Amino acid sequence: MARRFLLSAFALPLLAGCATLPAPVADHVPPGDAAAPATGLVSAADPRAVEAGMAMLRQGGSATDAAIATMLALTVVEPQSSGIGGGGFFVRGDAAGHVSTIDGRETAPAGATGDWFFGPNGKPLPFPQAQASGLSVGVPGNLRLAARAHKENGKLPWSALFAPAIALARDGFAISPRLHDALDGERATGARDADGRALFYDPGGQALPVGTTVRNPALASTMQRLASDGADAFYEGAQARAIAAEVAADTPRPRPMTVTDVTSYSAKDRPPVCGTYRTYRICGMGPPSSGATTVYAILKQLERFDLQAMGPDSPTFWHLFAESQRLAYADREKFSGDADFVTVPVAGMTDPDYLAARGSLIAADRTMPAVTAGPVPGALALADGDEPEEHGTSHFVAIDRWGNGVSYTSTIESAFGSGLVVDGFYLNNELTDFSNVPSVNGVPVANRVEGGKRPRSSMSPTLVYDAAGRLMIAVGAAGGATIPVQTAKNLIAMIDFGLAPDRALALPVLFSPGDTVIVEEGTSLAAMAPALRALGHKVEARRLPLKANAARRIGGAWVGAADPRSEGAWKAE
Repeated sequence: MARRFLLSAFALPLLAGCATLPAPVADHVPPGDAAAPATGLVSAADPRAVEAGMAMLRQGGSATDAAIATMLALTVVEPQSSGIGGGGFFVRGDAAGHVSTIDGRETAPAGATGDWFFGPNGKPLPFPQAQASGLSVGVPGNLRLAARAHKENGKLPWSALFAPAIALARDGFAISPRLHDALDGERATGARDADGRALFYDPGGQALPVGTTVRNPALASTMQRLASDGADAFYEGAQARAIAAEVAADTPRPRPMTVTDVTSYSAKDRPPVCGTYRTYRICGMGPPSSGATTVYAILKQLERFDLQAMGPDSPTFWHLFAESQRLAYADREKFSGDADFVTVPVAGMTDPDYLAARGSLIAADRTMPAVTAGPVPGALALADGDEPEEHGTSHFVAIDRWGNGVSYTSTIESAFGSGLVVDGFYLNNELTDFSNVPSVNGVPVANRVEGGKRPRSSMSPTLVYDAAGRLMIAVGAAGGATIPVQTAKNLIAMIDFGLAPDRALALPVLFSPGDTVIVEEGTSLAAMAPALRALGHKVEARRLPLKANAARRIGGAWVGAADPRSEGAWKAE
């Protein structure tokens, strides 16, 4: 099976030691920000973005308003991870149980074909070479997504959502340790464009120090224009021409991105993917995301096991978790892609009987010798693809005073995306999420490059409802191919282990998409390696690019959490 899960060299600060976790605290409401919010709650990867979202909630805005303002602010203060130069997935659930999703994933230019990433020798280009070119840039989708979401469920004026981001770009923001590490560690991309160098690097090419105030007047002007004229100001006129020209000039191939590619982009309402796990209803994003199907498969394949009795200190639990990942990722690799271009058997991949049969392959006392994709009902004959995964990603959640929740994941793929900067923001390199090859031995790959197509994603924005039909959890993560695993781990920690969201997110991560189990370096899982090896696993300890955000209703209160490995924060009022 041709799999390549690349883990970013720019890894987040690791959690120091998780050998002993506190007792479950599902019914305990911590002091401070955990009071039942009369205004709402926001959790995001940067406290300044949290404040942007909270500002909307204080003005009587909805969770949708808060999530959009958070995304816009992250464009300014977390330019390495997400923003208006990229795309995202938006999952909204109301207090009555209705869930809707919007697909703002980037699209390939109309002229793209299956050999898009082939070099003159007829072989796929090395990833760095593909990334650092216009070949990697898809038409950004976040603003069309935001406009669609705002039209459906916004309460505040569109222009109000931009005010915090405009102020941050105009008045300046301090470079955080995390941003500095990205600027330093990913200098080849962050400083590839003269505009990026002028913003974040000194004349000698060194990343500006932590605490340096950066002002981005070009981005402030862009945001002001978008606030005044709407999302069309991004996809039409001078802005569309600037994006297409920047990308085309950097594309070493005929049929580059055109103005028509930009103007024709649309965000799409998609059906949510929902299913039951124990007494809970889990809902997430369907194709072109592989998130919901993979998260759900991991959970459902483990449903027959008493995970609560095992707890997070049990090597047996982590063994079972690894085995379930192997099965889920085998199906993901073969069958997931853009449903507008390829038949994705979502119903078959989430069928309870099919997943029960897959789960029956898992044994508590031994490792499966080999794992292949299963006989998914309704699946076509397809070949496994081979592509890297997004690492420049951010997740955030918002809950409003009416009990509506939004789980939104936004990305530009790698840190600083393609490195190209237009009017103050970085453009994505999302097209490198496509498979490098269109077919294997004559069999087509589901995630092959095609004009107008959206690349497969791992992003997994998720909402959970309890047995009474009440919204209970909003959660998601960043970190490329680890995203579904982080999300599934956090759900098991909250649902099965009864952990409060901060403890759930702090729990270490085990990542096992293939035949090697990767445990998070420096944590209790590394100490479990001998026990896992005794069950037949090949185990390696590594740094992993992890970052998650969540909110959970506990009793009558909403409690937030941000990954302790990140600079994330949460606030409720």
